[in-house]
Amino acid sequence: MNLQRCPRTPARLLSPITWVACWAAAASVALAAPAAASAATDTTRDVTTDAATDAASLAAWTTRFASEVDHRLDVPPAELQHYTTLLDEALARAQVTVPPAQAVLLVDRNPQVQAALLLVRTAAGGWHGLGAVAVSTGKVGRYEHFLTPKGVYPHTLDNPDFRAEGTYNENHIRGYGLRGRRVFDFGWQMAERGWGPGGSSPMRLQMHATDPTLLEQRLGRVDSEGCVRIPATLNVFLDRHGVLDADYEAALAAGRKLWVIPAKRELMPWPGRYLVVVDSQQAARPAWSPDPLARPPAAPKAKLANPALVRAQV
Repeated sequence: MNLQRCPRTPARLLSPITWVACWAAAASVALAAPAAASAATDTTRDVTTDAATDAASLAAWTTRFASEVDHRLDVPPAELQHYTTLLDEALARAQVTVPPAQAVLLVDRNPQVQAALLLVRTAAGGWHGLGAVAVSTGKVGRYEHFLTPKGVYPHTLDNPDFRAEGTYNENHIRGYGLRGRRVFDFGWQMAERGWGPGGSSPMRLQMHATDPTLLEQRLGRVDSEGCVRIPATLNVFLDRHGVLDADYEAALAAGRKLWVIPAKRELMPWPGRYLVVVDSQQAARPAWSPDPLARPPAAPKAKLANPALVRAQV
């Protein structure tokens, strides 16, 4: 496929089939290079045996992402490659090794981007992109609003998830979205205050859906108090398929009862445990991540005929 011929239409407006074709081609080109070798020995899958199976499974789950998740973004190949580099650098700084067959959710907090990419560490040691969506991170300049902190955040039982009650706050907003939506909790983290004289203080880092009527349409802009707001469909996808639930699944396998985990769900083959937040330092908004509230340029108005000429012709 000629990647340059993929539609320039925002991915959220493309059909799932068209979006999958473009994304899969981009992912295969940009993410095929294996990651840098690490000292980790946690490789539980046989690379030779699983290579073909992984390729088929990854393609199938890329299709599922496109059919189940909205607010999608079509990230170009060069950008995908850049994000895998940022991810590897963030993991190295945190001294975290992601073994093969684990998913990672990468968030770019840059105000010009506001995107999340779902990536899977392949059996060959590279990264495969399942898809990307628009999100909202912390909006500085308002009281009690933090700049979403960069870093690598494990999703563990030390900070148990919970589910939204779907109630309205004093501003008549359902901050966590509809009732039953899962709130992914990453614990207390130090973050830069976005008000007053600045400085840092602890904030509770969470990832969750948002008000479907008033706020979801704003995904793609900085808009939260510091948490990561995601589309409701991505929230359901992560929850239903156990995308970041490696530790939760291990606890269930050991016989632990976890009320937040539904009894019936279809797990993906590569459950992971990390949310990674980076800043791409983009100076301008890229075409693949359009401003959700920007209006298209108005069409030029047709010139009115000169009434005197019209009368003369009559």
